[in-house]
Amino acid sequence: QVQLVESGGGLVQAGGSLRLSCAASGSRFSINRMGWYRQAPGKQRELVATITSGGSLNYADSVKGRFTISRDNAKNTVYLQMNSLKPEDTAVYYCHAVSVSLLSYWGQGTQVTVSA
Repeated sequence: QVQLVESGGGLVQAGGSLRLSCAASGSRFSINRMGWYRQAPGKQRELVATITSGGSLNYADSVKGRFTISRDNAKNTVYLQMNSLKPEDTAVYYCHAVSVSLLSYWGQGTQVTVSA
């Protein structure tokens, strides 16, 4: 069983930066891929970025060059550095983890609001 706790959301002006963190607890050796998804009001949840335990990265086209995902395997924590934020980045951001046995876990979500 894995528990995910996010932090770091908030309100920021367009062009600003935020850093999200997600700490995983539980069976630390069972996690393979970790990542971030987001859901804006009235829209479907979408992938933002993922990182595997081996360091392979994947980004949504809309955030490439602005967001950076990283991971501290020793702390079982994944980060999302968000720069040059735009109003369209406003959403609830969810941490996601997939175990080596392909079980899926979600955090409770953290709100990111970017004002124009």
